[in-house]
Amino acid sequence: MDIKVTFDGNKKVNAQVGNHIVCTDQPINSGGDDTAVSPFELFLASMATCAGIYVKGFCDNRSIPTDGISITQTHQFNEKGMATEIDIIVNLPVGFPEKYVDSIIHVAGLCKVKQHLLNPPVVAVKAIVG
Repeated sequence: MDIKVTFDGNKKVNAQVGNHIVCTDQPINSGGDDTAVSPFELFLASMATCAGIYVKGFCDNRSIPTDGISITQTHQFNEKGMATEIDIIVNLPVGFPEKYVDSIIHVAGLCKVKQHLLNPPVVAVKAIVG
């Protein structure tokens, strides 16, 4: 899978992923127009939504309704703006089957984005002229 990045004016940077366009921008205080999330916010959101899809799949496989289930992801940053702590909290409604609480925590932690952070790939940056 290739991702193609294009520039859409000012600080807008878009990525074509398959048949989808993911739009990013910078906040106004960073020179952008604040029309979309920043790339770093998108990265953080990818972990939260990834955990969410694992929770959704777990519930779907057991016919547990997801009404009232949400995920809150909180962050601590150092002085350089790098995340130093990320907490993923699965908010479960009253009446959620107690026997599945530990399993929900486990499956949320299986998310591929989190796993990539724990075992980062080699990233190479190259340029091609012409």
